[in-house]
Amino acid sequence: MRAISTVALALITLAAGTTLVRAQRADSSMAGRDPHAAQPERPTVATPASTVAPGWIELETGVERDRLDGTHAFFTPTLLKVGVAEGIQLDLIGSFQHVAGVAPAYSGVGDASIAVKWRALEKAPVLGDFAVQPSLKLPTGSAAHGTGTGTTDVQLLVISSHDWGDYALDLNAAYTRRSGNGSEAPKNSTLWTVSGGGPVYHALGWVAEFYGYPRTTGPAGEDGIVAFLTGPTFAIEKWIVLDAGFIVPLTGPQPHALYAGLTWNIGKL
Repeated sequence: MRAISTVALALITLAAGTTLVRAQRADSSMAGRDPHAAQPERPTVATPASTVAPGWIELETGVERDRLDGTHAFFTPTLLKVGVAEGIQLDLIGSFQHVAGVAPAYSGVGDASIAVKWRALEKAPVLGDFAVQPSLKLPTGSAAHGTGTGTTDVQLLVISSHDWGDYALDLNAAYTRRSGNGSEAPKNSTLWTVSGGGPVYHALGWVAEFYGYPRTTGPAGEDGIVAFLTGPTFAIEKWIVLDAGFIVPLTGPQPHALYAGLTWNIGKL
């Protein structure tokens, strides 16, 4: 159960992903961008360097069901994005979770996070669109029931995004430092992602991603995880995009998972 909750929280902390079809959203360079065009960061674990336009808000939410070693977890990763200034975005992240299976069933809120994404470079050599995203996670969930880690986490995420016509590639790397003695969650952890997407037919697109959590140490340490995520996306309008798909483990204690959700550019404040 610890493996399920740890992966679930990591997915939520990272806003549940990125790299929808660039043809379904505005140019990530932001030059001449339509502020009402959705900037999806889900369904993948990676996040793109793009940001919501200043003064605009966007909501991402969905459902995911994980299964690992007789334990089942259902949660609703939700992200509210606020454009603070050009190239700067405020993220507010939370979820509701239900855990059942080998342990007594429990429902409650998960850990909550706040993050700021700063797009520092656009179309730079090698780095492409480059952003950094520091975040703070608070122990609002229950460590005893598997909906939280019981720790306060500080994370630094670096993002490199590249476009080739309508096709996209997002590369992420992250380091997380946690409070506590390492008994509930590892004090240090890292993450890498390679995520791509492109159009299939008109409003229909597809995303695919490999991601990994390298091995951690300490009382709560776990073997490294590598997983594969893929699924379709569909733009109902420029401002609302649906997604669905599945996650399969390649190595380590990664749950099998199914997910579905949406990105909704609500409008200007």
